[in-house]
Amino acid sequence: MIKMKNIQSSTSRLLVGIVFVLMAALVIPSAGVQAADDKVKIGSLMAMSGALASYGPPINRGVLLAAKHVNEAGGVLGKEVKIITRDSKTDPTSGVDAAKKLVNVDGVSAFVGALSSGVSMPVAESVSIPNQVVQISPSSTTPQLSGLEDDDYVFRTVPGDKLQGVIIGQLALDLDYKSASFLYVNNDYGKGLSDAAGAWFEDQGGEVLAKVPYEKGKASYRGELQEATAKDPDVLILIGYPENGANILRQSISGGYITEFIFPDGMKAPELIDNVGAQYLEGTYGTSPGSKDTPSASTFKETYTEEYGNTPPKPFMTNAYDAAAVISLAMQKAGSTDSKAIRDNLRFVANPPGEKVYAGVEGFKKAFQLLKEGKDINYQGAGGSVDFNKDGDVVSPIEVWQVRNGEITTVRIEEIAIKDGRFVPAKTLEE
Repeated sequence: MIKMKNIQSSTSRLLVGIVFVLMAALVIPSAGVQAADDKVKIGSLMAMSGALASYGPPINRGVLLAAKHVNEAGGVLGKEVKIITRDSKTDPTSGVDAAKKLVNVDGVSAFVGALSSGVSMPVAESVSIPNQVVQISPSSTTPQLSGLEDDDYVFRTVPGDKLQGVIIGQLALDLDYKSASFLYVNNDYGKGLSDAAGAWFEDQGGEVLAKVPYEKGKASYRGELQEATAKDPDVLILIGYPENGANILRQSISGGYITEFIFPDGMKAPELIDNVGAQYLEGTYGTSPGSKDTPSASTFKETYTEEYGNTPPKPFMTNAYDAAAVISLAMQKAGSTDSKAIRDNLRFVANPPGEKVYAGVEGFKKAFQLLKEGKDINYQGAGGSVDFNKDGDVVSPIEVWQVRNGEITTVRIEEIAIKDGRFVPAKTLEE
């Protein structure tokens, strides 16, 4: 009897255990599926530390603001968009690792980033392309991004260096500089932009005296400055980032190498002025991807200020907003969060033909309604037209800015045109 009771007791415990396991097997996966299906995940690969740490947070807020507007408009496929941010640390190895986590751990359907070309290129080659996940950079401008064999998974909402380069070269000519030297950060961004700007400057009659690369993180750049200014150029076009740029500028000014500069987008930062001294940079010109005063641009500036207190004079915030926006609209158009479906529908929501729709809650509501009715839309971005060409590139205006009274001030917006298969400043066609 004792043995029989023990057997019955053991059998009962075993049956209870089996039932419990089966119930858990049924409940846990369904809870997991619900959690996965409850939100639409979009990644944000940002430089929250490293050389571009001053750019990462405000640009990331552009992504977050787009998601907020999409959610207030009803969400993607009726679900909340969740932005998952990871830090690239402005470093290729860290960037690839962060992108892998976005794809393999977080399970994002697509992601915005990276910021620097030197990170976006290896991320594309090691993560986006082999995993077939859409990547849209708001700020990587290297021409090499256009030539990737990416099966159409890599895009950008910022104009490439070939566009900004012609404006830098033309700006130097407009300022009556006859000769120029380049000192550029030794990566895809620095080399690509210096080559594009130098080519236009020389084609239009200017003389490039030197092109000198520099490595990030050095204490002294006097050797590079000596090489770049040895032939006494009229202007030094410094292509880099604020962290090392401030050091280079201080050494150039204090050492008497040169005091005339032109900066690109990577140097458009208030902290650069603070670290060098406003009196030394007063009147200095620079360029950056810009946007015309459109409904989307106005909505972005107004709502960004409402949400975060101010709109800093940083580039790429609008481009990041647009990247998250077109990803969301492509999902809605496709009726799916699958990355291939996103890829296949990006141009259908961002390019003409189609009814124009704009940024902001009301703009997304209208876009969702038109898509529901089976109509075509053409999203007009906060950073400019988001018309992707076959390489996933866009053509947008370029801003010319200047340091005035210690602040960064927009001087004008330059349009880009295409003549004989190459980019040119639109104003040169009118002269």
